[in-house]
Amino acid sequence: MSNVSQHLLSGALSGLTSSLFLQPFDLIKTRLQQGDPSLKTTQAGTIRSITRAIVSSSGVFGLWRGTSATLIRNVPGISFYMTGLNQVRGFMSVSPLFATVRKRDSEKHSSVLPVLTNSGNLLAGATTRVAVGFVLNPFSVLKARYESNLHNYASLMSSVRSIIRAGPSDLFRGFLASSLRDAPNAGLFLVLYEGIKHEAGSLIPSSSPLVLAALHSGSGAAAGTIATLATHPFDVIKTRLQVRTEEKYHGLTRTVLTVWNERGIYGFFDGASLRLSRKILSSAIGWAVYESLLLFARTNSLKEVA
Repeated sequence: MSNVSQHLLSGALSGLTSSLFLQPFDLIKTRLQQGDPSLKTTQAGTIRSITRAIVSSSGVFGLWRGTSATLIRNVPGISFYMTGLNQVRGFMSVSPLFATVRKRDSEKHSSVLPVLTNSGNLLAGATTRVAVGFVLNPFSVLKARYESNLHNYASLMSSVRSIIRAGPSDLFRGFLASSLRDAPNAGLFLVLYEGIKHEAGSLIPSSSPLVLAALHSGSGAAAGTIATLATHPFDVIKTRLQVRTEEKYHGLTRTVLTVWNERGIYGFFDGASLRLSRKILSSAIGWAVYESLLLFARTNSLKEVA
């Protein structure tokens, strides 16, 4: 499908839906990953105690703190990523290096996206994600700091002003760690998503919208699980870089050594269950919404032509 506006809209709605539902996972994960140097052998806090503290001080809706910053980051971020990914895949699909020999029959009813080889999907996912991540890194810093309780911002605008005053060094803080997380995560996810969707689609001949939504949702959840676990340590490093300002968190290598000295190997998996739960749900919701809307648009356009 070449209509860019449909991909932008589908991606934006995908980002909006997943962000609104899953913000508590992001908030608690950030609080867990930000670290506490006074604790050497145990986690900075348990999920239960962090949740209880947030609810006690701010009520249940306190779990949605940072939603505005998340929407500013994720709605355009997911929209640009999915649209850019489709454009990159479309461009690569005409190359004999990355195009499949023929269109898979099982995908005629299950997807409207370009079909590539595994290496093509890996490269397309990685490069598109890093490019979008670079453009939106300032918003990632804003999101992380607004969710953290180490920066007591009174409002979203005060956090924006604070980060802007800090200059480029803070606006792009944590980008290298984000790239080391996002490039393999996005590439691996896309390879797994397309592979699982293809195999499952060959077993499910139905073209029912509900069945296809379940197919995309299940494929996204399964792919998200594997890709998330493989890249989680860089998520911890990224969070520390973006929310901590101490000298020992200046630079990727220093941050890695600090996490290791404070928490050992377990420190690199702080918040893994939260990120995994969030990623499974966001992949399931996001890709189901995105592909379902595109399939709906294609079906309507075909009916109009007929």
